[in-house]
Parts: sequence; structure tokens; C-alpha cells
Amino acid sequence: MNAPLSKSSESTNWLHLYRAAILEMDPSKLSQQVAEAENALTQGERELFQKTEDNIEEKRALDNAMYFLRTLRKTMECNSAGPIGETGHARAA
Repeated sequence: MNAPLSKSSESTNWLHLYRAAILEMDPSKLSQQVAEAENALTQGERELFQKTEDNIEEKRALDNAMYFLRTLRKTMECNSAGPIGETGHARAA
């Protein structure tokens, strides 16, 4: 994620939450961190869609971050008994 990003607060917010999620070492907090980062990325994508200037670099960074978070979530689900809920615990099927 070395793509140059705009200095907007939206960029800072999603990037901060994304980094917090991928660096989280506590399994009980990981699911919540990933969910917060996914929400921030979704909001960032919406805001970027409404901007008129060229934001190819930031769009690529958002896409890459979302891809990685989804991969991380799938890995967490595979390593647990089932899908992980907001609490970080496996949900009953």
C-alpha cells in the first residue's frame, strides 16, 4: 500500500482503520477491527465516487485494501468453527 493518497480526512480514516485491522494481534478484537475497516473503506469508496477529480491511485488503494480485508475475513472464518460475528466468536450455523 505505497500508493500516494490524498490528504483528506476520509483517506486518513480508512487507512488508519485498515492498518489497525491488519496489525491486530488479539484474535478477540480482530473481527471488530476488520468490520470497522470494511465500513470505512466502503464509505471512502462512496465519497471517492462522488468526487470529480482523477483519483485512480486512491481507488486502487481502496480496492486493494478491501480485497485484503475480505481475504483476512475468509481466513478467520476458515480457522474458526464458522463465520465470525461482530463479537469475534464463531456464530452457530
